[in-house]
Amino acid sequence: MFAWESVLGRARPAVMGIVNVTPDSFSDGGKWLAHDAAIAHGLDLAAQGADILDVGGESSRPGAAPVDAEEELRRVLPVVRALAADAGVPVSIDTVKASVAQAAVDVGATIVNDVSAARFDDRMLATVAAAGAGYVVMHMRGEPRTMQDDPRYDDVVGDVAAFLVERLDAARHAGIADSALVADPGIGFGKTVRHNLELLVGLARLCATVGVPVLVGTSRKSFLGRLVGGAPADERDDATLATVMWAFERGAAVARVHEVRGAVATAELLSILRRATPDGVAA
Repeated sequence: MFAWESVLGRARPAVMGIVNVTPDSFSDGGKWLAHDAAIAHGLDLAAQGADILDVGGESSRPGAAPVDAEEELRRVLPVVRALAADAGVPVSIDTVKASVAQAAVDVGATIVNDVSAARFDDRMLATVAAAGAGYVVMHMRGEPRTMQDDPRYDDVVGDVAAFLVERLDAARHAGIADSALVADPGIGFGKTVRHNLELLVGLARLCATVGVPVLVGTSRKSFLGRLVGGAPADERDDATLATVMWAFERGAAVARVHEVRGAVATAELLSILRRATPDGVAA
């Protein structure tokens, strides 16, 4: 039975490293599509200090085309199996399909990261509950192909928090333990630049409302590029680190990133600063 305390009960916040086994992800599409390359990349992220490895075989970027379960499984299962055996950290499967989640758990994954919050597959919650897996519930407006079509909110922080509370309650009702749950506000998923900034500014309120640990994923997202002079995806890691520190300071427990080394250093430095006193650093 997975419990988030196993990765969150440490001196510093946790870092989830991204392993995209896809040809079309916005930041590194195709770079790790070959199984051997994806496995080597995941092992490298673990060596850099990643606390969790998140393996995905279907892009959820805006406008992304869906992938059938057979192809998704072909992409991810060898990678999940190898990383679960050799990386030394928990492996998460990033999927909206219960069949893919089940197959990944069967070969060693212990967390399911579901950007749909079980809205796309009514078997997902029961599958996660039966497996005793950890579960990440994320907010997304609509689905990837349409989520950026004129997104509107009355109060984006309140609306997203209310959605997460409702989906977390559904997960509990299905039998998923509270200790297995994490919430993700879905930065960039059906949000404008302003919405993303409002969520980051209001993150402490969201964390207090949802009542479970919160994961934040800003890594290399397009709103950062717009805020820092149009930088392309592979030049947004510095901007990402600024948001990682911001999110940790406002209560986020996990950051999901492409570039792990810097995020781990940021988390460790924040832990030192929190323990700093005029006489030094408390143990």
